[in-house]
Amino acid sequence: MSLPTIEIGGEPRTRGRQYGEGASALIHTAVDYYAEAFGAAGGLTWRQVTARAEHWLAPSRAFAPDLVEEMTGIAEGSGLDLLDILALNARGEIIYDDTFAAMGGPAAAPAPENPDGCTSFALLEPASGDGHVYAGQNWDWRYGVRETVMVVRVVQPGKPTVVMQVEAGQVGRQGANSAGLALNANGLGGRFDHAIGIPQTLIRRRVLDCANPAEALDVLFRTRAHIASNALLTHRSGFAIDVETTPGANGWMYPEDGLLVHGNHYQAFMPTQLAANYRPSAPDSLLRVPRAEAGLRRCRDAGDPAETRKLIHAAMSDHLGYPESLCTHPDPARPAVRQWATLLSSCVDLTTGEYRVTAGTPCDHEYELLPWNLHDGPGGA
Repeated sequence: MSLPTIEIGGEPRTRGRQYGEGASALIHTAVDYYAEAFGAAGGLTWRQVTARAEHWLAPSRAFAPDLVEEMTGIAEGSGLDLLDILALNARGEIIYDDTFAAMGGPAAAPAPENPDGCTSFALLEPASGDGHVYAGQNWDWRYGVRETVMVVRVVQPGKPTVVMQVEAGQVGRQGANSAGLALNANGLGGRFDHAIGIPQTLIRRRVLDCANPAEALDVLFRTRAHIASNALLTHRSGFAIDVETTPGANGWMYPEDGLLVHGNHYQAFMPTQLAANYRPSAPDSLLRVPRAEAGLRRCRDAGDPAETRKLIHAAMSDHLGYPESLCTHPDPARPAVRQWATLLSSCVDLTTGEYRVTAGTPCDHEYELLPWNLHDGPGGA
């Protein structure tokens, strides 16, 4: 396997220590990168970044005390402070936050150009060609964190076993679980209000801890997120729904003819707070979504899973609009700290439990099978 992988288990603090010890070098690399990135974007020192992160400590502890315990264990295992780990988990909230300026503090770091550009998909039986259910995405983010991307398997008492792709030190991002539920997520952008909400990494992990789609929807609709984010849920039963979550209202949409694709712009509804002057934070999303849809529709004619995977791989390798294409590449015209790329492409067969990823851009990396099957765990088929 080309990407670093780790399996952790036991009670929250125990598995956190396992994570911190096993991924210590990667976690330190992540801290070094974000210290540089925040300094370049807004002149913030890492000490100022972790001071901001502390504002999410109490809300996070109230929402998911077990995950704060897990973060505490990560800090202990890697030799860092809890606020260092919390900053890695709330990096999106800190990047886009203007709460501190509203309180009279220094302005937030400017939101990055072309932020958090991911393209997610659900491919159900009517559209997959082989009768299987697939979920996946191209995960696009800052090229500088590519050396911190890893896959974590979490075996946790009383909950489904989770496999997720993360930046080292994070307790949640995108993935799937042994109950047959997959979560793929995309940033949406937009400013809403100054209230402190829950960081996305904790919300997403709580969704991945769910035993069924109803529980996952309950998490998404009952939790007040700090920033707007899209959540595409896919279940091995052949059900999928996309939920555009914001600190205000939520919108949702369902597959058409077995296919659902989402990018980084609002597709289901338009929040009233943004309606007067909304512009997508990542305009290339308007290109990526229809290109992914066109490519994935070809799967309908596939004769077996190998052919379906080949067509998914080809679809997610599309280069129209290069370098800001569906398969995103670093733009050499930008400073290194502000370059974006597809860090990983995932293709999860929820029918068989096979989880595949590319260790970089899909155009020049093949899907590699992870060493674990999703069915091996509570609720496994």
